[in-house]
Amino acid sequence: MFAGLDQDRYDRQYTDFYLFKRLATYFRKFVKQVIVISVMGVIVSLALAVVPILIAFGVDELENEGSTNILLLIVGALFLSVVIEYVANWVRRRLVGRVVGSVVMQMRKDAFAAAVDRDMAFYDENKTGKVLSRITNDTEEFGQVLIISTDLLSEVIQVAILLGVLFSRNALLTVILFIFTLPMIAATYVFRRLARKITRQGSRAMAQVNDNIQETVTGISIAKNFRQEAMIYEDFVRVNTQSYRINLQRGMVLSAVFPVLNALAGFATSSVLYGGALAVTDGIMSVSIWYLYIQSVDRFWFPVINISTYWSQFQQAMSALERIFALIDAENTVVQTDSRKISDIKGRISFKEVTFEYKSGQPVLRHFNLNIEPGESVAFVGHTGAGKSSITKLILRLYEFQQGQICIDDQDIRTFDLQHYRSQLGFVPQTPFLFSGTIADNIRYGKPDASAAEIEKIAYSIGSGEWLETLPDGLQSDVGERGSRLSLGQRQLVSLLRVLVQKPAIFILDEATASVDNFTETQIQEAIEMILAQSTSILIAHRLSTVRSADRIIVLREGSIIEEGSHDVLMTQGGHYAELYNTYFRHQSLEYVENARAMLMQGENGRKIHLPSPKPN
Repeated sequence: MFAGLDQDRYDRQYTDFYLFKRLATYFRKFVKQVIVISVMGVIVSLALAVVPILIAFGVDELENEGSTNILLLIVGALFLSVVIEYVANWVRRRLVGRVVGSVVMQMRKDAFAAAVDRDMAFYDENKTGKVLSRITNDTEEFGQVLIISTDLLSEVIQVAILLGVLFSRNALLTVILFIFTLPMIAATYVFRRLARKITRQGSRAMAQVNDNIQETVTGISIAKNFRQEAMIYEDFVRVNTQSYRINLQRGMVLSAVFPVLNALAGFATSSVLYGGALAVTDGIMSVSIWYLYIQSVDRFWFPVINISTYWSQFQQAMSALERIFALIDAENTVVQTDSRKISDIKGRISFKEVTFEYKSGQPVLRHFNLNIEPGESVAFVGHTGAGKSSITKLILRLYEFQQGQICIDDQDIRTFDLQHYRSQLGFVPQTPFLFSGTIADNIRYGKPDASAAEIEKIAYSIGSGEWLETLPDGLQSDVGERGSRLSLGQRQLVSLLRVLVQKPAIFILDEATASVDNFTETQIQEAIEMILAQSTSILIAHRLSTVRSADRIIVLREGSIIEEGSHDVLMTQGGHYAELYNTYFRHQSLEYVENARAMLMQGENGRKIHLPSPKPN
């Protein structure tokens, strides 16, 4: 049942004292409201506790044939206590809703801010759906239990008042009544341990469900293309059934609290009332006091049971709180030694004996050295796994390197303020990501204060804006979720314009491998060249046009530089770059296309077609 529900690596277990202490920090700004809530809770408790006392007085007056005026006064006091209890309870619950809502909102903000602040290594190890569950489900669950917990103070006060009144009337019966609470406390402790354990598993099961939904919806197009709708449905049924069974078990544990405690309370009540009846028969106790016990015992056990069951239910909130704080407290692997803000970056990039690994013992870069001059454009080429993307991720400070030093303008990258530093970087990933909204909104994303005129000028600077003519509303066209309404080439172009409007000091492009039409590729190359003219640029190139536009080509193999130079120089050397060119780039050249076209024309005469084999220039 618990398969796949192990705790996440960043999970922690906190003591209840620590959780209460930390939770108190969220209520500090609501001290006045909390005081009013407490006062209203006391008033509610007093109003509820006085009812059996007034009834007992009434029974005593009837037994002694008291005056009608006193009886009317008692009835009036009963009516007034009910009104006071209603008004105080209304004020209390209204304030509780506001305060708890505000606390949950702030907690959700903190959890979301923490999720945004986590580095990429964190998301390599932890699924986004599970993180999402902590921000939404766990905060909501905690808030619901917190609202219930506000009744605890009133019920504690009510129990204390009733114990005092009962003790003043008959100490022996009250002591017996109190003794019966000890088994209830023991039962509560047992349920507390069970509830804490099972609620943790329940939260993890719900996180598993959310993660499954998130992953399925994100990859729904792939599932449909491979006709795997039935498989993903079966996966969902499996995790959902697991969540159902665990939450059913949690419900059974929590629901078992009431029957057990009610059975104990029933036995205690019958014992106390039987003893009271004997005391009345023997003339030791008056009927009014015995009736007071009949009324008070029920009112005594109800809050006692609530308090006991609440403590088990509160473990549900504590478990949720643990998961929220664990996300907030999770540590990043990327750690800055200072927070200096740098302005006017020239763009000199230096790698000095850098060693980097995603997993311990599996280095991607080993004692890597590289210098890139300001304004220089460098293209990285190499087979998959050569370390091209890793170099760009280290410059973007998405991952922490284990040895060596990376410098920007001869300053250690670890001493920068990350937000300020990244604001001067422009990055276009291999799979361009667009946010829901218009094309103009996405271009403005890197520079929120850019004017409409500025956006329009940049958009129309590429191919005189011809690429916009195919879109229904031009710059105001909706891109759809993740840019689904645009072609890959159009998404790339929007991503490049987003960088262009930002005017970064350092530009990083992880070029898409998918082919685009010649018209779009020409405009993409035009946008790239505009950025290259104003930035130090690092290109992970998959297009021949991009490779040739670079000032320097660096050839990587297994995390090391094996060749570097211009296209012509490297082709003349006939080394690894020449092999890569003939394998991946040559078919993109005009010469190859013209030769292929000629051979195809010969094939129209019935001859067998042989496309020219790639040869080095």
